[in-house]
Amino acid sequence: MRCVSWLLFGTSILVLGLAVQGAPGQCPNLCHCHGDLQHVICDSVGLKKIPRVSEVTRLLNLQRNSLGSIPTGSFTDSRGLISLHMQQCQLREIGSQAFKGLKKLIYLYLSNNQIGSLKPGAFDDLTELTYLYLDGNQISDLTKGVFSPMINLFILQLDDNRLRELRPGTFTGAKDLRWLHMSGNELTTLQPGSLDEVENLAIFHLERNRLSTYPIAAMSKLRVVEELKLGKNPMKTIPDIAFQSFGRYMEKLHLDNMGLEKFSDGAFTGVTAIKTLNLDNNKLKFLPKSLNLSSIAITNLTLTNNPWGCTCQLAPLRRWMESSRNRPDAVCASPPQQKGKQVKDSTALSGCKVKSKKNKKGRPNSQQ
Repeated sequence: MRCVSWLLFGTSILVLGLAVQGAPGQCPNLCHCHGDLQHVICDSVGLKKIPRVSEVTRLLNLQRNSLGSIPTGSFTDSRGLISLHMQQCQLREIGSQAFKGLKKLIYLYLSNNQIGSLKPGAFDDLTELTYLYLDGNQISDLTKGVFSPMINLFILQLDDNRLRELRPGTFTGAKDLRWLHMSGNELTTLQPGSLDEVENLAIFHLERNRLSTYPIAAMSKLRVVEELKLGKNPMKTIPDIAFQSFGRYMEKLHLDNMGLEKFSDGAFTGVTAIKTLNLDNNKLKFLPKSLNLSSIAITNLTLTNNPWGCTCQLAPLRRWMESSRNRPDAVCASPPQQKGKQVKDSTALSGCKVKSKKNKKGRPNSQQ
């Protein structure tokens, strides 16, 4: 991850009310400038237009001004910008070539506006952009290739928009994207091929969407996901080999508050690195055979508010609890005589035998 430690910077000019537009080299009217105009701070000063700042400016903070739009050419004098802050500026759309000339820009903050669309070419020239924040807007569609100029994009924040689907080509060009946040949208499907260009995602957040089926065709293209959040999607089942393509890397998996009823037996095939698994507030009775708790180093397992069936099918969980410091709260819902008891205390599980395994000569090993 690229770290650029510019403190706050400044430069140049602006039109405000009856004020006369200044010349490059001046601090814009009502703004505060620091560091020989490398930091220009115009937070909450009532601006109606984007001020012109010169090439020496590295950071421009325009937060909480009623700007409404970004006219083409707004930043033609600002070619040295590294960080641009435009949160809560009542922006409605990002037009073509809105950021023309900002070839050094690394941080772009557009959170909490009213942006409904990103026009083709909206991000032209942003070849160095690494962090893009578009959360808290009203974006319902992503044009094919809209992120293609961003060959260095590392983090993309799209939480709390109105996206309904992902289509192939959405992330063309953004091959270095590692963190993708899409929680709180209206996603019902991730089309096959929609994640092909971002196979190196490490953090993928999809909670609070409308996914009713696990998008295995799209997800199977991912290779190194370390953290996956799917909570609060209305999925009833997780299919076989759901996480296999990145199972060697996945350390955190959140499947809480989904109404999840079951896992296919092979759902966790290939999952070997998981440390955190959140299954709270579902309708699960059993865990799948492929979740081999005894062979993974899981340290944070949460199971509350599920109707666990305390029969021998749940015995591997009980044995793991007995050998682990992590003894999550899990209450039996059945059979009737075990209802209300903690899984770790259920007498119905204490006498379950481990299935014998055959050794290489075909002879059964002694039971444990």
